[in-house]
Amino acid sequence: MPVQFRDYYETLGVAKTSSHDEIRSAFRKLARKYHPDVATDKKGAEEKFKEINEAYEVLGDPEKRKKYDDLGPNWQNPPPQGGPGGGTWGGGVSRGGGGVEYEFGGTGFSDFFEQMFGTRRGPRAAGGWHDYEENVPLRGQDIESDILVTLEEAFHGSTRSISFRRASSPKAETYTVRIPKGVREGQRIRLAGIGGAGAAGGSAGDLYLRVKYEKHPDLEISGSDVIHDYEIPAWDAVLGAEISVPTLEGRAKLKVPPGSQPGRKFRLAGKGLPGKNGIRGDFYVQLLVTLPSSSITDAERDLWKKIAEIHT
Repeated sequence: MPVQFRDYYETLGVAKTSSHDEIRSAFRKLARKYHPDVATDKKGAEEKFKEINEAYEVLGDPEKRKKYDDLGPNWQNPPPQGGPGGGTWGGGVSRGGGGVEYEFGGTGFSDFFEQMFGTRRGPRAAGGWHDYEENVPLRGQDIESDILVTLEEAFHGSTRSISFRRASSPKAETYTVRIPKGVREGQRIRLAGIGGAGAAGGSAGDLYLRVKYEKHPDLEISGSDVIHDYEIPAWDAVLGAEISVPTLEGRAKLKVPPGSQPGRKFRLAGKGLPGKNGIRGDFYVQLLVTLPSSSITDAERDLWKKIAEIHT
């Protein structure tokens, strides 16, 4: 079945001319609505959340966005040499040259994303063209693709079932993938001997799954630290408040001192992701102070005016 083009701009409800900040804002708004933790329709929200994540994975990355914009709906028939300026577009299905095509399931990404950005073939083992002539055994090519991992999976570790089909076979192969606790974005999970077939009796290559963190509307990752942008109203920042923030282990209470400024960070030591050495990172709460909307009442406006008069 042909793979259908996905309009990521339509998914996020933004224009093609939108800035990075506008795209990020649109993602966060939709992600907060459809995040499985808060949505009432869990199953429907989970699929929608994956679509939103995938769209932001592309449009939020300048390099991926450029490739997506350059190829557009004609992505399956790219210009010679891979596009403007020469070179070869990475990822996706082989477009001639005798390469092997692959299809994945269970990675969290659509077939369209996999074919445009996901699957890559590594080089064969050492040897040149004369090795084929002399029938020297050659190891098969390594295959790389992406797997979408939630922060909960990265924190606790998990197992996932993925499917993998070669174009030469009508049957999909199913494998169980162990996602280790504390796995990092960009880290590769190796499935030995599942890559391209070897030549002249050589061993098969490996399959590598590159970890991509599922984007969260409020959390960002820096190494093993987690940063949470937390919105509070202006009066709580001025007067102080006790807030409840969601961490990777449930909610935690935090006291905001009076006079806290926008951007102030509060550190919850050891509440981040597991590190390589077994030591956990920290969880930071960064304050975003929200102002009243333009539709305030007359009574509210009078109170703000009094505050302004006191400070002038």
